[in-house]
Parts: sequence; C-alpha cells; structure tokens
Amino acid sequence: MQRGRRIAFDYGDVRIGVAASDSDSILVVPITTLSTSSKSLLKEISAIFDEISPIEIYVGKPINLSGLEGVASSKALGFAEDLKGITQVPIKLIDERMSTISASRSLREAGKDSKQSKSIIDMAAAVAILEFAIAVEKGKL
Repeated sequence: MQRGRRIAFDYGDVRIGVAASDSDSILVVPITTLSTSSKSLLKEISAIFDEISPIEIYVGKPINLSGLEGVASSKALGFAEDLKGITQVPIKLIDERMSTISASRSLREAGKDSKQSKSIIDMAAAVAILEFAIAVEKGKL
C-alpha cells in the first residue's frame, strides 16, 4: 500500500461529511461537514486538498440494499465529477451501503441522541467509508 494521506466524502443532499487518514493509513479522523448549498463548496474542498495533499480520494456511493443504484448514487457520481475539475488525484467510488447506519449506531452507543448526532453523523459516515476503503486497499476485505 502506497504511503500517503487519503480522504473520503459522504455526499448528501444537505451536508457532506469529510474524513482523512494519516500518512500510514492507520488512523482515520473526521475533518469537517460542508454544506452542499455553499456557493464556495469547491473552493472549500480545494483548500482541504491543499492542506491534506491526499494521494487517494474516495466518495461514498449509495447503493440500495438490493444492490441497485438510485438517485442518491447519481448525485454522488455527479459530485465525484465535480471533484475531478479541481484535482488530478485519483477518485474512487466506494459502496457506502451501511456507513450511515453504522455511524448512527456508533453515536447512539456513545450516548448521543439524534439531535446531537445530526451535526456529526456525516463526518462519522465519512470515517466509516474511508476505513472500509483502506481495508479493501490493504486486502483485508
């Protein structure tokens, strides 16, 4: 596995969760939550890229439990295309079927109610997406 930081996005209609790894891909941490309605969204993401200098970018691709792609999947693909306009770093789509569910469960287990979780659920989902992507890259899944 190539050494370098990786970044993941959990794209949603309202918010985008962002998480990044350390250079050895051992630790994954939440970075921020961005608003999809921000007029400067791509500038904000570009600034994150400048700060982190990722070698891989992952975007969660929502797939229905049945395995079919829906509207949310199309939106994630569109977001990935937008990212291609601001970076030369490889962008990979990752099945995020269970990321929000597992993030919600983890936050509940940590004692956070749904109101408290709303502001951090997207970052937690991005962490889950990146952890899954790293495990796949390392050949553990």
